[in-house]
Amino acid sequence: MKNKIIAVDFDGTLCEHKFPEIGNPNTIVLNWILEEQLNGTKFILWTCREGYELKEAINWCKQQGIIFDAINENISELKNKNYAIRKPYADIYLDDKNMNLNSLLEKEVLKRY
Repeated sequence: MKNKIIAVDFDGTLCEHKFPEIGNPNTIVLNWILEEQLNGTKFILWTCREGYELKEAINWCKQQGIIFDAINENISELKNKNYAIRKPYADIYLDDKNMNLNSLLEKEVLKRY
């Protein structure tokens, strides 16, 4: 069975949203990621941070024990495939601002459009 790929946002997901600073850790999510990594799940840090703020986020994650398989790009196994660079391929996108399309359709929220 192939390993899952999960793209995870930083601000508001891995930690409290305090950009450009780094907020308090979201220990529930961090512990879940660490457990999933032990099970072979691949993780992509998918964030709008760049430059110094991105380096700080990566270092913060390392201090939490999380080493990402890729940062804002596809994991190495997919780099030669025809996946878009602007949005890395993942099986799941974990973000504090997301909305699940299937649940919106089930609840008929999009019906009026």
